Amino acid sequence: MKFAIIAAGEGSRLAQEGVALPKPLVRLQGEPMIQRLIRIFRECGAESISIIVNTLRPETEAFVRQLIADGQAQVPIHLVVRSTPSSMHSFSELAPSLRGSDFCLTTVDTIFREEEFARFIEDFRQSDADGMMAVTDYIDDEKPLYVGTDSELNITGFYDQRQPDSRYISGGIYCLRDSALDVLEHCMAQGQSRMRNFQRALVAEGLHLVARPLSKILDVDHAEDIQKAEDFLALNIDN
Repeated sequence: MKFAIIAAGEGSRLAQEGVALPKPLVRLQGEPMIQRLIRIFRECGAESISIIVNTLRPETEAFVRQLIADGQAQVPIHLVVRSTPSSMHSFSELAPSLRGSDFCLTTVDTIFREEEFARFIEDFRQSDADGMMAVTDYIDDEKPLYVGTDSELNITGFYDQRQPDSRYISGGIYCLRDSALDVLEHCMAQGQSRMRNFQRALVAEGLHLVARPLSKILDVDHAEDIQKAEDFLALNIDN
């Protein structure tokens, strides 16, 4: 199984709020966020890890290349350096390296409990679904994407507003089969640019998606989110 990290965002809100480091290099529990994901993916048996970083902050590219040179990643890294207009475009840049395999994709600032993530990956490996989405009922997002599910947690839709069947929101962690990349190609050809529209297209094109709840998933979008993430991970360690 392959893994992928979208780390090509500008991180403009963090910069405007006084955070000097590029977002992927912001440290949580003393570990840069991008290195944390690489470690976790490796521990989950990653066959390879594909990463896209932007051209605006060369520090991130240099950091990843140093990890590769030092052998610290301990797993093949496919690095793409390109600034893109959206996360879907970033995903599209990574797609060629993900072909022919099941894969897990997430953004660099997605923070979760490691033991829950490991169970999520194992559940996907044992599943016959076309995709498995990590979801949470913890909502601390400016524009959450609500996930509609039936009683067995099969995903029925993705919504900008809460619906009667949408207890959960998307956590931004996607486990998918190779067939999902065909849907991505269709979205790109149609001029789509948002990951939430890609998720809607997965449902519209008939792929069987299931939701797997995680207790809490955080994004680091603002400076104050760094402390929230630190507190969350500290609680995880203590318990």
